[in-house]
Amino acid sequence: MWCRPLFHLGIVRDIQMKNTSEKKQDVAAYIRAEGTLFKKGALSLAAYLAANGQSFSERAMRLGQLALSAPVLGLFGQTDRGMANRATYVSLRNMSEDRLRLLADEYAKDVLKHQVRKEGVELIKRLQKEGKKVILLSDQLERVIAPVVAELRLGDVEVVANELEIHHGEVTGKLRSPVIGGHGLALWVKEHAATSGLNLEGSYAYASQAPDLLFLAAVGHPCAVNPDPTLRRSAQEANWPVMTIH
Repeated sequence: MWCRPLFHLGIVRDIQMKNTSEKKQDVAAYIRAEGTLFKKGALSLAAYLAANGQSFSERAMRLGQLALSAPVLGLFGQTDRGMANRATYVSLRNMSEDRLRLLADEYAKDVLKHQVRKEGVELIKRLQKEGKKVILLSDQLERVIAPVVAELRLGDVEVVANELEIHHGEVTGKLRSPVIGGHGLALWVKEHAATSGLNLEGSYAYASQAPDLLFLAAVGHPCAVNPDPTLRRSAQEANWPVMTIH
């Protein structure tokens, strides 16, 4: 007589244990650094690196390449940030790794650290206090972003940024995979959440540019931060929260 009730109780316990496990699954906050934490992006960095070549001829060549790619950057900047970032860093081809390291350090100390949005820092700290794992995604180079984030004392923040391919001590002008900023970022987020055991439906995402629409839509709680007109319109249509920070 007691077999059936015990069987049902076993099912109930299994369901309760499964639900408890799901509830304990961590949630993340995926944050696009440009627009949320930093006022400047990849183009500003590339221009600085190009303008500080070792010779006048090198500087003229690199800035000329960057200027010629401006129409492409303008086009892809509103459609595919990944392609725009690839075009941006091509101008650095054949720069020595030592020179890149020196200029990247200078840019981080003299430029980027002064372009931090205070309310962006406060947002990150608030999310951490709420128990969310913060992943900072940047179009800029990891060697520039990492030291600035470390100086901000943000604690346990995972920084994922672009990296230039180096061959025989020189920059090839190509970005290593994954290229941050492209349409593939949404897929990267899904894979990252799966491998990290994160609850994507319960996670948050913050971005400011229209090309990040798919990235924002990949999580359960998207938020447009200082959005451009296209993203603002899309966020309003999707009933996503819109945030303005300084």
